[in-house]
Amino acid sequence: MALAVIRTPSPEPWTPLPKKPLPPGRPREWYVTHNRRLKAMRLAIALLDSGVYIPSKATDATIRNTAHSLGIHPPSDTTCRMVRALIRYGR
Repeated sequence: MALAVIRTPSPEPWTPLPKKPLPPGRPREWYVTHNRRLKAMRLAIALLDSGVYIPSKATDATIRNTAHSLGIHPPSDTTCRMVRALIRYGR
């Protein structure tokens, strides 16, 4: 028997989860790649929320302007490619 549950929005504001430290002992390249992926994911989510659903619309300038509006350091060309790949394969 299926049961439908109606959830009411919480009156409390959304708060992010507490950050955990990264695991120690990994090579430096692992940390660089990990942080680049997180940055690309944040930018891809922001672009999707702003209505950019097609990778060709997400130019380097658009991605960098979005980063500036979010208060994130300008992404590299590699990070911009990762953002477009996330938008492409998220469909």
